[in-house]
Amino acid sequence: PFRPFAPVVLEERAPEFWEDLDDYKKTYPYRYMLAVCRTKPGQGEKIQAVDHEGSGRIQTVRREWNPLYYRAIELFGEATGVPVLLNTSFNLRGEPIVTTPTNALNTFTQSDIDTLYMDGFIVRKSQNKNSTIKKPEITFAKD
Repeated sequence: PFRPFAPVVLEERAPEFWEDLDDYKKTYPYRYMLAVCRTKPGQGEKIQAVDHEGSGRIQTVRREWNPLYYRAIELFGEATGVPVLLNTSFNLRGEPIVTTPTNALNTFTQSDIDTLYMDGFIVRKSQNKNSTIKKPEITFAKD
């Protein structure tokens, strides 16, 4: 069954975009995309890429849970005014979710993903469209 995309947001900014957070948050934070919340009236246009028919299966992030991810969302928010990104599972249709670096590289090479960030390394596919190599050429760079 279809599950809506997961908007990921800084936990303290979630109430700006979604309703009915308080009751659920008292018992369980939205850390794991387990609940769907209604989008606040007037906010759907701002987050249309992650809004599914007026709702979202939201994930919240706290700085102490994941400082790098938190900072990425924070910087995006500073640049756009909307501290919300799209989160989805890292897998191809019919495949399990990536759990190891080897899984990540295999999925990366078989997908349309251009860049992969993994544990301090940036992995990019070759931009050479004339390459005769069947598998994408990838390069690694330490950040």
